[in-house]
Amino acid sequence: MGKVLVLSKMEWRFRMKVIVDRFEGSYAVCEDEEQKMINIEIDKLPQGVKEGDVLIIEGDNIKVDKEETEIRRERIRRLMEDLWED
Repeated sequence: MGKVLVLSKMEWRFRMKVIVDRFEGSYAVCEDEEQKMINIEIDKLPQGVKEGDVLIIEGDNIKVDKEETEIRRERIRRLMEDLWED
């Protein structure tokens, strides 16, 4: 696995999408679109964020992309269904 980045407030000037991979201590470990791992402080996230959620980071704002999260979860569900089909 590559280098893990910790986003500071100054680096949040651009728009990016990340997927919450897991939670470790006070951080959400997220994967960006280039498959780099990024740590984001949990207290910077919207309330109720879960593993697998797609987040949009824009400036100082972080929000859950509910539509993209649902599309991704459905795609994974179908893949798993196909994998276990007889």
